[in-house]
Amino acid sequence: QVQLVESGGGLVQPGGSLRLSCVASGFTASTYRVNWSWFRQAPGKERELVARITDAGGIADYPDSVKGRFTISRDNAKNTVYLQMNSLQPGDTAVYYCNAYFFFGARNYWGQGTQVTVSS
Repeated sequence: QVQLVESGGGLVQPGGSLRLSCVASGFTASTYRVNWSWFRQAPGKERELVARITDAGGIADYPDSVKGRFTISRDNAKNTVYLQMNSLQPGDTAVYYCNAYFFFGARNYWGQGTQVTVSS
């Protein structure tokens, strides 16, 4: 049973930073082809992708809204994916979700989400 647990959210002032973590269990990251992503969902809005790192080559990509401010990384030895968020703005306020896409079986897994609030 694959489980993803996010942590690291909280209240931060505009211009501040947070690092989110997503710890995976139920499998060993190094033995599966997995694309890792972070999404967010603000009240009244659709869930949107904010960062992705590919299984092949560890290539990261970001939408323009967070490019240059957010960085996704992974540590296969710890079965953990991170999202470093800098220069946070009120528009970044949302629940942030970790996602794992397994190429084997084409399955998606989601964490429960962690709240990020950017406010003075």
